Amino acid sequence: MGLKPLDYETLNENVKKVQYAVRGELYLRASELQKEGKKIIFTNVGNPHALGQTPLTFPRQVVALCQAPFLLDDPNVGLLFAADAIARAKHYLSLTFGGLGAYSDSRGIPGVRKEVAEFIERRDGYPSDPEFIFLTGGASIGVMQILNCIIRGEGDGILVPVPQYPLYSATISLLGGSLVPYYLEETANWGLDVNNLRESVAQARFKGITVRAMVIINPGNPTGQCLSEAILREIVNFCYQENLVLLGDEVYQQNIYQDDRPFISARKVLMDMGPPISREVQLVSFHTVSKGYWGECGQRGAYFEMTNLPPQTVDEIYKITSIALSPNVAAQIFMGLMVNPPKPGDISYDQFVRESQGILESLRRRARIMTDGFNSCKNVICNFTEGAMYSFPQIRLPLKAIEAAKQAGKVPDVFYCLKLLEATGISTVPGSGFGQKEGVFHLRTTILPAEEDMPAIMSSFKKFNDDFMDQYEDNWNHSRM
Repeated sequence: MGLKPLDYETLNENVKKVQYAVRGELYLRASELQKEGKKIIFTNVGNPHALGQTPLTFPRQVVALCQAPFLLDDPNVGLLFAADAIARAKHYLSLTFGGLGAYSDSRGIPGVRKEVAEFIERRDGYPSDPEFIFLTGGASIGVMQILNCIIRGEGDGILVPVPQYPLYSATISLLGGSLVPYYLEETANWGLDVNNLRESVAQARFKGITVRAMVIINPGNPTGQCLSEAILREIVNFCYQENLVLLGDEVYQQNIYQDDRPFISARKVLMDMGPPISREVQLVSFHTVSKGYWGECGQRGAYFEMTNLPPQTVDEIYKITSIALSPNVAAQIFMGLMVNPPKPGDISYDQFVRESQGILESLRRRARIMTDGFNSCKNVICNFTEGAMYSFPQIRLPLKAIEAAKQAGKVPDVFYCLKLLEATGISTVPGSGFGQKEGVFHLRTTILPAEEDMPAIMSSFKKFNDDFMDQYEDNWNHSRM
């Protein structure tokens, strides 16, 4: 008998093209070392609770009651659960058709979508329509659904920032489209130059590619920058001129660690610009419960909002989402709670503020500790993490190290990160997994390890790095920007 349909040789070639560095070679090696008994610090993925972030009390209380509604009938329920948590659990159960064990509408529970719309209106100052908001099982699912609607074949291109979160490169490969990179400028704190965008589009068109959408990640992953209002206006105007859909990945909007550039949504900027742009540019924005001070990655709760999409298109997207029947219902409730948290005067308000602000303030301190730690290391330079959950230092590798990597059959930054993992147990992601300029090397690490552990982690990194540089140093030659 010859090859079978699911033998490797006969698989869909698009599947084999997919690269996803966040769970790639480094992660697999770290998992092996962990099984052998080595202590591993998994900083490869933005997974806050896995690194010790404590769940917020109020949302967990509400969802616990929704999962076990018989507790609401217990006369002692008020001894364990706050009265406002009990009231909210009853509210969400009343919005479902059969509790958390029953499918919801494929777009999500209408009442929760209404809460999301109200949150967006409070945030941006413009009304939002729940009919154009879909709840999804994590933001990644929403991104994949929208890209699936945009990409018609390899002749369709998506503008993606480089360095980029590999969800985009992987999904574009899987769907058979073409990734069109636009490079962020590290020396300008990972800034964006619209002239680079025009150049990227022109090069793509020269190759016969129709550029159909542009992705922004704000705050940036892996680069941690926050886009200014002026840059966002330029991006929206560029999408208007080039007739591109703007995909706004805004999942880190709660994670801001400086005061100069607060988060501003692409939707607010679009609406502020007024007609005709505010009525013409198509925008899809994404948000999630996985990041921020919630960090509920395992719950898989998110939404996307569509602006200026025609009703027929929204109907087609509804049809596609209906194939999966229903998003996770508990996750939808987490989303409702995120966009509609306790208010001043509520019993749980003070505790909620204390917990959420405590997490954000600690993350701000950790961002500074990590940036300063990297910048104290030999041949390492790192921009401050303005937002999101990551540090993305440049590692200026000596030529001897680059040669040693080639001898080992490894990409240079993979070689470095594997050595780091073996020596310290710190599991990172090589910059090559996100894309970077030729001859420049980085790694990505989260800023999520516990604050009390951070000095020891950075000390361990510094010792490894400086020893590595001494081992391979050839006095003047190394990779540089």
